[in-house]
Parts: sequence; structure tokens; C-alpha cells
Amino acid sequence: MERGQENCYLLTNGLGGFSSQTMISSSARNDHALLMAAVKAPNVRYHIIHHLREELYVGGEEICLSSQEYERGEGEQGYLHLSQFSFEYLPEWIWETKGVQVEKQIGMKQGENMVAVVYRIANRRRGAISLAVTPALLFTPKGEDLTKEQTIEYEAGRVRSNGMELCVDTNGTLCKLPLSYRTYYYSYDACDGRRSTGLAAENHKILFSVEAGEEKKLAVVFRLRTGQTPIMDGKAKEQQGSVLEEAEAILKETEDFQRSAEEAAGFVSPLARTLSRAAVQFIARRESTKGETILAGFPFFEDWGRDTMIALPGLCISTGRFEDARSILRTFMAYCRKGLMPNLFPEGGKEPMYNTVDAALLFINAVYLYYEKTKDSGFVREAYPVMEDIVAWYQKGTEFAIHMDEDGLILAGAGLDQVTWMDVRVGEILPTPRHGKPVEINAYWYNALCILDNLAGIAGTKPRFQKLARKVQESFLAKFWMEDKNCLRDVLSGTKADEQIRCNQIWAVSLPFTMLPREKEKSVVDTVFETLYTPYGLRTLSMDDEEFHPFYGGEQKERDLAYHQGTVWAFPLGAYYLAYLKVYGESGKQQVREQLKLLEGALREGCVGSLPEIYDGRTPTRSKGCFAQAWSVGELLRVFEAVEKDE
Repeated sequence: MERGQENCYLLTNGLGGFSSQTMISSSARNDHALLMAAVKAPNVRYHIIHHLREELYVGGEEICLSSQEYERGEGEQGYLHLSQFSFEYLPEWIWETKGVQVEKQIGMKQGENMVAVVYRIANRRRGAISLAVTPALLFTPKGEDLTKEQTIEYEAGRVRSNGMELCVDTNGTLCKLPLSYRTYYYSYDACDGRRSTGLAAENHKILFSVEAGEEKKLAVVFRLRTGQTPIMDGKAKEQQGSVLEEAEAILKETEDFQRSAEEAAGFVSPLARTLSRAAVQFIARRESTKGETILAGFPFFEDWGRDTMIALPGLCISTGRFEDARSILRTFMAYCRKGLMPNLFPEGGKEPMYNTVDAALLFINAVYLYYEKTKDSGFVREAYPVMEDIVAWYQKGTEFAIHMDEDGLILAGAGLDQVTWMDVRVGEILPTPRHGKPVEINAYWYNALCILDNLAGIAGTKPRFQKLARKVQESFLAKFWMEDKNCLRDVLSGTKADEQIRCNQIWAVSLPFTMLPREKEKSVVDTVFETLYTPYGLRTLSMDDEEFHPFYGGEQKERDLAYHQGTVWAFPLGAYYLAYLKVYGESGKQQVREQLKLLEGALREGCVGSLPEIYDGRTPTRSKGCFAQAWSVGELLRVFEAVEKDE
């Protein structure tokens, strides 16, 4: 049970909805779901179907195929009969027991809250057998508990609750059950101090019989009804085709969608091709802006500005999804305010939140990378006024104490502001406040100034930031370089945090325009490798530091205190490899190729085929946090693109 719950699959529908269960067909987290629906894309999500209990009836014996932990130690142990799980384009299970083989595949339809499940049952026994499939239902907002006071009704293939209707179509026999509840146990949430149990309801099941020597398919299609999704009557259903045909069509569409994304990206490496399929899972429609967005991570996160700007170059530009890139960038251009890009788009008509110093500067970088790949000068002319506005506000000062100091460097943050990516807050404590002049922010600042001058001619204006850029470079070299440690200070704040060795310095080497002479860039890369590098990510703090936390886990406070104090993050690994390729040139490509091969282990662990958010700081062997993280996938795709370039 424990080993079987280490890995899971992820399918998404382009709306923010998803389907994710473990390799033994269980829910090991509150947020594991056969159908997590997005009723308003992408962040108003409802947990509809939590689990499928699958039972085989053979010669009077009941054999459970699904697996699940329940409260008080009871549970389903179908993993005892599971001979295979695989996930490439579709999740597939094969169970074998008592002369019966059952195969299962799941697909999720793009643009709809719809999941199809197809079972192929081969009965090699002398007598008939039957399969019962019982959905576990929640109909609750994502992350909220089901209570017994909530009404969940079933009638004739329709489940109604919380103002929503789930349509259950099948070529099996639907049977109404008395409403009952089971208390689920979530081992992966329990170890992180999250809610360890949760209630789910059952009120119907699907029965399917297979005679001796027969091979038949059971199909079930679950679709959530919304105001835009009409329910087909029987005649319309008959005209459309059988439920089995519809279910198999959804499976094929799911596979074709991923294959087309993989082919369009054009990578050669099998690992990169796998990541290019993972990349499209994070791109979703945002109903409020009528454009595309990037969800930061599954199963926890929504769309955030900083994460979007870091992930976009890899997820969209490296994979050739240029239309998506333009749509996302235009959304942020429309919401730029006082030189800041939104860090969060709240729902319900509320104003976006702008508490980020890096998103706007990273937006400028994303526009440049987009132009370098597409030569779309029209888009540069469209974006350039916004880019100029960002620089102007950073010079004169904007919200969250963000402003340019007399030395040309950028200051940011005060009080309890959380404005860089190391933005955890524990009550009144900021474990990594980084108020002052953060190293990566000033690297982004210099890069942005150079980009504006580089693109000025295309925008129909003259370069005018050379003098300021030189001043920034002189101040940066004078104030950030630590000769005794051969690397850069993390921040200029007048505290002991200034000289902590952190991964943030790597962006001072990896960006398109950088300030350090080549020998110092090489020293930074070598120091990061020596003190922070792991095959799955970079440590956020040197293990020699007294504040280093070797383990990420426990209650929320414990996790937050460890989050940026040594915990390994996957996404800075992309910047490290790009920096390595920069300072070592062609001779470094083979070394990077060999190190990238180690990612195969990461793609087989946690969320199969994707990269996670974080790992433990000391021994990064088991993924933690979000099991699929957008900027982790995006940044590593950029590395594969660089390695395969000109080959």
C-alpha cells in the first residue's frame, strides 16, 4: 500500500480541472480526485468524484480491485491483484485474479468537466463474473470537507448536490443505493500535518456482467453539468452513438492531445518529450480575462504572476506554443498597475494582488525571449510601452517599498511584505525576509534595462538606458561580490542574511544580459555546484549554514520554516544548467546531458511524467509539495532546448 501510493497520474482539462489518483487506484491526499471540476476557469474548483471502488464478483467471492486506506486501519487491498500500472498518454491498470483479467484506462476531455473510464474484462473462467463500480462523491469546493448535512441525491443516472448535476452514462446497469459514508485516510497529507481524514458519500453503483469465455468492455462517462453544458436526452444520445463509443473517443482525444503537444514541441530526447506533454497540463483558460493562464502547480496552487513569468518561456516558447504565450502576456499587460504585474488574480470581482517585485521584470525577460524565438516585431511594439512603464515606476518608486536607490540598484520590501519568491510568512515572522536589495532582483533589473535598449529600434524609439545600466553594473560588482567566498551576496540588507550562500545568485549568470566578468560567472557556477547542487534541484541554503533545515514536513509552521532554508527546489536547476552551458560552452554540453539523464528517476516518482515543486534539503529522493509544478517543468525544458540547439 505504501509503495503503491508513492506515484500518481495527472490529467487536466484546460480549465483548471483535473483527474489524479495513485498507481494503485487510491486517493492518498484530500486533493486526489477522479474528477476535480473547474466550474469557473481556472480557480473555482469543486471536488466531485473522489474515488472509484471496484469489486469483482467471482464464483460467490468478492475481490476488491481498487485500493484505499480508510480510518481505523480498514481499507481496500486491490494492489494484491495489480500486475501492471503504466502512464504515458493515458493511465492504465491491469489486474489479474482467479482467471479474470481487468484492464482500465481513464481519459479527460479538453474544455469540459468530463472523465471517461473504460474497463476491458476478459473472463477465462467457466462461469459468469461481474464487476461493480461505486463512485465516492463529495460535491464540495476544493479543500473543503463533506458533511452529512449536505444533500446528495441520485435518480436515473443523475447525481445532484450543491446546485450541480453529475450525469453518469454507462453501458452497464446503474443501481441506486441507500446513502452511506466512508471516512478516508490520507497518508500523504497526514505526514505533512494536513487534514488526515475526510468523508465521502456513496449512493449508486454500476454493475456489469461477463459470461464465461467472453471479453467485454464496460464504459462509464461522468460529466458535470454547468449552465453552458446541456444535458442530452435519450434520442440525442442515441444519435451521437453508444456510451462505449463516446468513452473510447474521449480516451483517443486525450492521447491525441498529448501526442500533438509532444510533436509540436519537436524535442529529440525522450525525457524532453515527456516534459513537453507535461507542459500543456499547466496551461488553462481564465474565464475572467478571456485569455490563457498558467497554473503554478497541482494539486494545490492557482495562477500566480511570478510563477507564470518563470514558467512561460519553457512551457510556451520552448515548446512552440506562441499563441498561448501572447495570450498570457497580453493578460498581464492589461493588468499592469504602477509598474507591477499581478501576483494573483482573485475570483469574484476582487482586485488582483500585486505583492511581487520580480513578476514585472520577468515579464520583460519573457517578451525578449519570445521575440528571440519568433521575431514577432509587432508584439514587441505592442508590449514596449508597458515595459517602459515598468522601468519608469521602478526608478521613481512604487508599492511595497520597491524603488531604485541612488546607486542604481533596486530596493524592495518593508515590514511584513513578501515580495520575492522566498515569500513565506509564519504569523509575524518572515523566515527569509530579504528586504533590501536582493541579488536576483537586481540581476533582473539590469537585464530589463538592456532588453529595453536592445528592442528600442524595433519599437521605433532610441536606446536610453545605457548609462543607467553601466551604473547598475558598477554598483552590483562593488557591493555583491564576496572575494573570500567566490560568489555573490544574497541580499544587501545589513544583516547576517547578506552573506548566506543561496541559489538566487545563479540568475545573475543565466539571464540573457548579465553583469559579471566571465571568470566571476564561472566562480558562481562552481560555488553553486559545490554547495547547493543536487540532481533534482538546487538547495535554497548551504548545508553548512546554521539555519539549514534538512527535512521538509510536519505541521504548517514546521514546513514553512524549512521551505527556503535548505529545501531543494527543482526550478532553479534550469538556471544552473543554462549558466553552466554559458560558462563552459560546447564542452559543457555533454556534462549537462549526462546530468539531465538523472531526471528519469524524478519522472518515475511522485507524479509520473512531471516534475515536482520541492525535495528535502539533505536527501532529495522523494518529491514533496506540489507533485507537478509548472516552473520546474518549464525551466528544465529550456535546458533541453539549449542542449539540443544546433544538433
